[in-house]
Amino acid sequence: MTGTADGPGAAAARLTGRPVTGRSPLSGALTEVTLDDGRVVVVKRGDAPGAVCAEAAGLRWLAGTGTVRVPAVHGHDRRWLVTDRVPQGRPSPRAAVRFGRGLAALHAAGAPAFGAPPPGGPAEAYIGLAPMRNVPGTDWPRWYAEHRVLPYLRRAVDDGTLRPAETAVIERALDRLPELAGPAEPPARLHGDLWNGNVLWGADGEVRLIDPAAHGGHRETDLAMLRLFGCPHLDRVLDGYREAAPLADGWADRIGLHQLFPLLVHTVLFGRGYAGQAVAAARGAGR
Repeated sequence: MTGTADGPGAAAARLTGRPVTGRSPLSGALTEVTLDDGRVVVVKRGDAPGAVCAEAAGLRWLAGTGTVRVPAVHGHDRRWLVTDRVPQGRPSPRAAVRFGRGLAALHAAGAPAFGAPPPGGPAEAYIGLAPMRNVPGTDWPRWYAEHRVLPYLRRAVDDGTLRPAETAVIERALDRLPELAGPAEPPARLHGDLWNGNVLWGADGEVRLIDPAAHGGHRETDLAMLRLFGCPHLDRVLDGYREAAPLADGWADRIGLHQLFPLLVHTVLFGRGYAGQAVAAARGAGR
């Protein structure tokens, strides 16, 4: 029951070295595959050049910290990634506090520079389906503007998704970035795409993180993304985080600044539905 010669079953058999006894599609790109020893793995297809390599490198970089758990990588090639399946549970306040502490420790593991890719990961990576370039820098405000906000702002302008007056609001916030960014911090080891859909609450009471866009960045960016689309027990997550690693004064006022990046990515990928949110985040950050 391996399926086609280039399908997820065949990929799982090749990359794990185990015969496959069953398959269960989860989506167009994800399939649960049962191996002959009873284990169930998740096989993910990545068609964009370098996407699978970037994700596998990111998972291993995060796992290497021994902090927040991630699914183990069993193998990958240019198109297929095989990882552990995470049996799902319900979010709980205790798990949220542990997650917050682990996330603080993950960030504290650090990175060589802002924009540093995981070891073995390509510079030309992705956040979701959008290209994301990992270009190292030492000055966070300059790096964030040049490599995390402006590429997507320019794309949205070129596509006609952002209007000139809206673009001007975001550009004014970027001009003020050095004064708005808060105290300088060392590069943190980021998940990089930390919205609620990439936070799995396991049946064992532990959180796992999936689908990273891992790179060196500012730790407040991960926290801002958690808040952007909602996260169960977020207050408890933040309690655990701040117990382990207090945040700099004014961090809550900078949330919109850090949300500019994912909001503009969503504007590029999904259109004007997110353009207004990006402009509102820029306007709020500049107050």
